[in-house]
Amino acid sequence: MFLSTVGIIHFASSIISLISGTIVIAKSKGTKTHKQVGYVYTLSMIILLITSFMIYRLHGTFGVLHWFSVISSITLLLGMLPMILKRPKSYLHLHLSFMYWSVIGLYCAFFAEVLTRIPFILKVDQNIIPVFYALVGVATGLVGGMGSLFFRKYKKRWENLIDDFQ
Repeated sequence: MFLSTVGIIHFASSIISLISGTIVIAKSKGTKTHKQVGYVYTLSMIILLITSFMIYRLHGTFGVLHWFSVISSITLLLGMLPMILKRPKSYLHLHLSFMYWSVIGLYCAFFAEVLTRIPFILKVDQNIIPVFYALVGVATGLVGGMGSLFFRKYKKRWENLIDDFQ
């Protein structure tokens, strides 16, 4: 990844996205700080996603990880459009849901990236591709599952805060 300028930009924007996304999820919503950090998150995610489409290290083709980038792009877009358009009436609920899943998707990608380093550290030389994709699946499933439980637990509370805010 660090063998190119694109890799360095991708890595730096991923760190900025992880930090700003975590802050946005953890802190109060609707504040000036929330909006400012949210813009940092959105811009860093746009850079991250653009560079993700420029990285072809496994097969040199558009692969499954690029499809995750497509899904992440759609999630980010669907999280920001309601805020830009101020529509539909439930636009804050849509923003909350899609931006939450944007950050959880980023966590999934982070843990997939960490886990997929294991075969290289252990010097697994034979048939690494199935191991790589299995680890991507495990990371995505575990983090996405935990994110889903957390979302179900707190979604109503967050929506009530939004309704009180309006």
